Amino acid sequence: MTTPPDPLAMLRSKNYLVLLVLAAIIGVPVSAAAYFFLALVSKLQGWIFTSLPKGLGFHAEPLWWPILPLLLAGVLVSLTLRYLPGTGGHSPADGFKAGGSPPTGIELPGIVLAAFATLCLGVVLGPEAPLIAIGAGLGALAVRLVKRDAPAQVQSVMAAAGSFAAISTLLGSPLTGAFLLMEASGLGGAMMQLVLVPGLLAAGVGSLIFIGLDAWTGLGTFSLAIPGLPHVGGPTGAGFLWALAIGLLAVPVGSAIRWLGLFLRPHVERRILVLTPAVGLAVAGLAIIFAAATGKGSSEVLFSGQSALGPLISNSASYTVGALLLLIACKGLAYGVSLSSFRGGPTFPALFVGAAGGIALSHLPGLPLIDGVAMGVGAMSVVMLRLPLTSVLLASLLLASDGVAVMPLVIVAVVVAYVASARFTPTPAATPETPPPTTEAPRTPTTEAPTTEAPRSPTTEAPRTAEPARPGEPNR
Repeated sequence: MTTPPDPLAMLRSKNYLVLLVLAAIIGVPVSAAAYFFLALVSKLQGWIFTSLPKGLGFHAEPLWWPILPLLLAGVLVSLTLRYLPGTGGHSPADGFKAGGSPPTGIELPGIVLAAFATLCLGVVLGPEAPLIAIGAGLGALAVRLVKRDAPAQVQSVMAAAGSFAAISTLLGSPLTGAFLLMEASGLGGAMMQLVLVPGLLAAGVGSLIFIGLDAWTGLGTFSLAIPGLPHVGGPTGAGFLWALAIGLLAVPVGSAIRWLGLFLRPHVERRILVLTPAVGLAVAGLAIIFAAATGKGSSEVLFSGQSALGPLISNSASYTVGALLLLIACKGLAYGVSLSSFRGGPTFPALFVGAAGGIALSHLPGLPLIDGVAMGVGAMSVVMLRLPLTSVLLASLLLASDGVAVMPLVIVAVVVAYVASARFTPTPAATPETPPPTTEAPRTPTTEAPTTEAPRSPTTEAPRTAEPARPGEPNR
């Protein structure tokens, strides 16, 4: 038996100090790359859906306009997944993932291209998963450039540090990024600090890129907090009852979205070059249906919903209950089919759908608007991400200073949704036990003449009747 490594001994070692220095160095370029990645995505989204239609002579975006970029997104992503190494990163239908082997240098171009095509052209996914993969790949690549024969453990720690720095740029805080990745990767025990400290250092030093230093003005920060929201009061008894109800209501909605993505994914993967563009057209069709029925913009359905979340809450009075229900249906369906085919993150569409559901329910007695939004965001997030602590944190961050006041309600909604979704999740099929080795003595060779029948090929043998398959859980 080998004894596990002593975390304190590793913490006192010179190699760990070198690791921290390397993490601090890596944090700056990774944070800068993440910032410009997000900024470029935002610029391209505005150009494709606003500036380009006006440049072509339209007064505004035509109703049919989403067809063109979504079809292009399907073509680009399908070609990337088919012909470039790395399959563009992991499938978002499997949920939020962190950890694992970092992408290699040859896989990074495919991840970046698939992410740009997905995010810029209107697919209903977020940027967090590509950022984590890009940060991890750059961190591991930096280690290999410094020392080709670096141990795999060092490469993993630096990949985690790169992920921390990249995701912190999106969330606007190194602590938030560390918290999210800690829960998502399942880190625990005494070794957790050894991985978190380099990641926190990389994210903290990298945050100077967008915060600034002395007289140097930073590039600006991305923040989840929604400004200008009405003040909320303290929790009420009716609010706790609504927390139970919203937690339960989020389970069938989120489970249906995930089921749709998992159901479609194997069919799309078999004919990826044909069906991925078809999925893009389906997303465009859902956006057109919502825009034609409500007079709202197609961007309400398209994209991740990160930038549309604030206007949705601030302008909630302009939405009828019917428009909100149609928005939830169209956004949810577009979210589900996007999970099956494209590359991106599942977080922000879940936040948007949950917020829209909370706004719709706030028309009923006893549920203030902001409380409904917070509980809807937390409950839908935990159903889709399976990260209860992170779901509470995200809902609280969205409401800034009022997040503390609604946190008890959010916690109740998140716990109810988390437990209920776990109970309704199919259990994996049991693995058949391996039969014990037989103790039968070897047979004595016989002297019978060999038969003249030719051996049957597996491809020509008559098919046997298959036993019914056991129910199992689909993949993320």
